[in-house]
Amino acid sequence: MKDRARLRQLMHKHPDWTNRQYMAVVGRSRKWVQKWKKRLQGTALDDREALCSQSRVRKTPPKPYHSAVIERILELRDQPPEAVPRKLGPLAILYYLHRDPQLSDYRLPRSTSTIWKILDSHQRILRPPKIEHQPMELPPPLDTWEIDFTDVGTAQADHDRKRQHQVEAFAVVDRGTSILIDLQASDDYHAETAVLAMASALLLNGLPRCIVLDRDPRFIGSWSADEFPSAFMRFLLNLGITLDICPARRPDLKPFVERYFRTLKDESVRVKRPATLIQAKDFFEAHRYTYNHERPHQGLACGNRPPFVAFPQLPSLPKMPDTVDPDHWLHTYHHHLFKRRIRVNGSLQIDKHRYYIKRDLVGRYVVCQLDAQRRVFDVLMGKQIIKTIPIKGLYGQVLDLNDYFELMLKEAESEQRRLTHRRRRVA
Repeated sequence: MKDRARLRQLMHKHPDWTNRQYMAVVGRSRKWVQKWKKRLQGTALDDREALCSQSRVRKTPPKPYHSAVIERILELRDQPPEAVPRKLGPLAILYYLHRDPQLSDYRLPRSTSTIWKILDSHQRILRPPKIEHQPMELPPPLDTWEIDFTDVGTAQADHDRKRQHQVEAFAVVDRGTSILIDLQASDDYHAETAVLAMASALLLNGLPRCIVLDRDPRFIGSWSADEFPSAFMRFLLNLGITLDICPARRPDLKPFVERYFRTLKDESVRVKRPATLIQAKDFFEAHRYTYNHERPHQGLACGNRPPFVAFPQLPSLPKMPDTVDPDHWLHTYHHHLFKRRIRVNGSLQIDKHRYYIKRDLVGRYVVCQLDAQRRVFDVLMGKQIIKTIPIKGLYGQVLDLNDYFELMLKEAESEQRRLTHRRRRVA
């Protein structure tokens, strides 16, 4: 505004100057001087409104398009030309519109945004229905846990066996209270160490009714989850815990642990920036206490209070039993179907065990239905049972908790070796 006022003073004092002289004194371009000379011509020196910029918004509404133009746009949308066998977008409609000889006497749109507005006003643009999000119905306190892994991006492992996911955090979050049940860090999470981490959380806190998890191979053994239940899954099922496995690419089904990971990264990892596994463990221990006892939580259950302040009285969870039936998982998989292909030697494989079926069926697919009461597989082709085979690998006796735990660790170790071998063979 100072330059405009200076130009107006010069115009009053030196009305015979050229534009070049005004440019030299004001320090502006020729185009700027020409524009503002025209606007300030004849205005008084005390008129401040004349120095203000003018809005570029239209002063009058645009002239409406002829009904023939509107009808042609809608016709191109509804009935596209044979050369383009698809529904035309605004850009293609604009192309055909300006080449229509019948519309040469009418004013035509020149931008795709105008075409889009016409289509939208005549309900030719389908808008997705508005999704009304409903808050998740919270289970009772300590009833349902969510578990998952996440990277500790700033920390490096003490070994060179991994190029990515060097240090990871294993978190357990209660869905009903948002309490951080457990938080562990490791630079070597696999099938066996996942069982160890889960067992540690259960020993310290007790057994929940349900655990929600995703399709991480360390949890379910294979991404497709069509295999025998993994050692991790059998470990929990034999303890009487219900498993809720989320479908692929659905992190929204375990929102509490996913939202917690954002808090962990924003308020701990990116602030403290642990460089080693030991530092990560130290920071996580302090963070867990702060999260549960001091940090206000904006979740519906907590109401802007720390979780342990919002829930001062919590129910006692069942402790780990003294003895466990290692075959109890069969009841969860009663009548479960396993689709398999008959191999060259007439056998099929379920888990690590092979079952001979029939050589005449090489290359054919069969379905094996698990019968938990008889402890057999009914092999079906179509609706006909072609063979009944006993399930291999069962133990048939109740084990002491320590013996059961060692057994699950050995099965997880064997499972990890098979997964590693399969990955190397595919690579």
